[in-house]
Amino acid sequence: MDVTRPGPPPPAALPTRDTALMARAKELEAAFLAEMLGHAGMDAESDGTFGGGIGEEQFASFLRQQQARMLVERGGIGLAESLFRAMGGKDG
Repeated sequence: MDVTRPGPPPPAALPTRDTALMARAKELEAAFLAEMLGHAGMDAESDGTFGGGIGEEQFASFLRQQQARMLVERGGIGLAESLFRAMGGKDG
C-alpha cells in the first residue's frame, strides 16, 4: 500500500515575463540596499589589530552586495514589489 502525504501546494507561478521582471526588480532593490549599507557605514574600516587592511578595502563592496542580496531574499524593504508593478508586472 502506497501511503504518501500530500505536500504543500505549489506556489502560483508567474508568467515568464513577470518572472523576469521580478528578478530585475529584486536586483535593483539589492543594488539600492548595497548603496545604503555603504552609506550607513558598513564599509567602515576597522582600525587596530584586527583591521582587514587593504584586503578588506578591496572586498568590502562584494560583502555589502551579498548582504543586500540576502536581505532581498528574506523579504527586503518592499522596494522590489513597487518596482515590479512600476515596470508593468501583474500580480499572480
